[in-house]
Amino acid sequence: MLYPVLDLIFLGLAIAAFGMSVWALIHAIRTPARAFQAAGKLNKNLWMLFTGLATIFTLASAAGYMGGGLNMLNIFTIASVIASGIYLADVKPAVSQYKGGSGNQGPYGPW
Repeated sequence: MLYPVLDLIFLGLAIAAFGMSVWALIHAIRTPARAFQAAGKLNKNLWMLFTGLATIFTLASAAGYMGGGLNMLNIFTIASVIASGIYLADVKPAVSQYKGGSGNQGPYGPW
């Protein structure tokens, strides 16, 4: 009686972790490499590697809860959530201020 409810909770958490890692990966891909250097963070290639691996591991975890066979919460999934969380909480705000050409940019500068 309790196990189907727990399975749904863990499926929701796995899907949320996958969404978070995809969000971090897309942001890392779209951010220029010089923004990472200017912010004093690790380089773009390392963050793309970390968030890419996080996306793969969280996808495997989410697929496992949907019947794919990898349905246990393991250390790689936990590390993936931590890596994506660090990127989104620390690196993303630092490098976002160095992205040019987006946000509130008008034809003559910011407005």
